[in-house]
Amino acid sequence: MISKELEVLNRAGIHARPASEIAKTASSFKCDIFFEKENMKVNAKSIMGVITLGATYKTKLLCICSGEDENEAMAALQALFERRFES
Repeated sequence: MISKELEVLNRAGIHARPASEIAKTASSFKCDIFFEKENMKVNAKSIMGVITLGATYKTKLLCICSGEDENEAMAALQALFERRFES
């Protein structure tokens, strides 16, 4: 299991399109991936779960990956956040 804090860098925060990109990226890996914000923990492979975080600009989320391809998953999600959810 690995974890890393990721920061939302796009001004609009995480709305439907970024949530879809996050879930699509997370779903391409076998490992379990979760985001934690305050006392909320959601499955990163769920668009609705990601949206319910209510993550706005500069929000910090703890990303937790656990499984055989956890390092690759974390790298892909970190890159997605750094690109402001652009493909």
